Amino acid sequence: MRIGIDTFGCDSGESGIGVYLKYLLRYLPRVSARYELFGWEFDRYAFTDVAEDLEFISQSFRTGRTANSLWHIFRYPEFARQRGYEVCFFPAANRRLPWKSPCPTVGTVHDLGAYRGPLRNREQLGAVLRLVFPDSIRHLDRIIAVSEWVKQELIEVARVKPHRVVVIPNGIDTSAFYPRPKNEESVLLIQPFSFKRPYILYVSRIEYPLKNHIRLIQAFEIFKERTRFPHRLVLAGADRKGAEKVKRAAMQSKYRQDIFFTGYFPYKHLPELYAGADMVVFPSLYEGFGLGVLEAMACGVPVACARAASLPETAEHGALYFDPYSPEDMADRMVTLATDRSVHRECRQRGLERAQQFSWERCAQETFKVLMEAAGR
Repeated sequence: MRIGIDTFGCDSGESGIGVYLKYLLRYLPRVSARYELFGWEFDRYAFTDVAEDLEFISQSFRTGRTANSLWHIFRYPEFARQRGYEVCFFPAANRRLPWKSPCPTVGTVHDLGAYRGPLRNREQLGAVLRLVFPDSIRHLDRIIAVSEWVKQELIEVARVKPHRVVVIPNGIDTSAFYPRPKNEESVLLIQPFSFKRPYILYVSRIEYPLKNHIRLIQAFEIFKERTRFPHRLVLAGADRKGAEKVKRAAMQSKYRQDIFFTGYFPYKHLPELYAGADMVVFPSLYEGFGLGVLEAMACGVPVACARAASLPETAEHGALYFDPYSPEDMADRMVTLATDRSVHRECRQRGLERAQQFSWERCAQETFKVLMEAAGR
């Protein structure tokens, strides 16, 4: 059976959705299916480390969100027909979707944050996708949601029938994300960076207001005032919309010398960065799954995260929770983890236990089952 896989919207494998696709490509069964990737030419080699055996077909020669959305609406149907796909998979369905398809379709929705809240959240989609998304998502034969939270969002926002949505959580690679012994060195070297310990870590693109960095900076200030501890705050992630506001808040902070921005941080080095942290704080206002929370827990680092969106579903008992709109509440959890070692140890252990319940292999197997069902196999 020939299965087409759309790589558009997967950020060349360098975002959370890109990581999702890479692990699916690694673990999808090869015996009973032939997979074919299609996307921009510059993504031809983005997934070769996990899919060297798969053919890549470059399409949509004009780059840009609007041009690519139009390609999916007007050019994709003929392309899929010519390639003879028996089913087509859209791993970034909340970003790129056709309106109609000549073959059965399956799409994974990671979040609907861009369809919620203020207009500035929705602007990143572009006018075309804002218009066609609700109809396009309903035209999918099967829909995969990465959490029960996202499933409920699909029902409410896109008016999708509940029985058409299956929840398949993301996984974790425990061969990469695992506890590492902390040595006595005061500086962690991850080329080209050096991180002075102890540090509090938040891994997320620098985006305002959804990722909530400014309240974290405010909470860090309260933490420093209350404890006088030498902790630094490490913010790892590429700049996105509103990043200048976050950096302005950091520059205006009394503790600006203890706040460090890494910029884009290579995914392969994230396990070391997590493992070296004293704690991970995840204040995001909206996450469809919260992969960073799971990665931190798998590395044996205690996590404090927002009581918001899907995060309690993903972390369950493995984290401490706070009100993401309250820097004081956030700081309370940070102080607790820094001063109460019994809570620190318990949170670490519970996080490890929770992370063990997730698997990319299981995610790929369940996704393959949905693809087979959509194709009538």
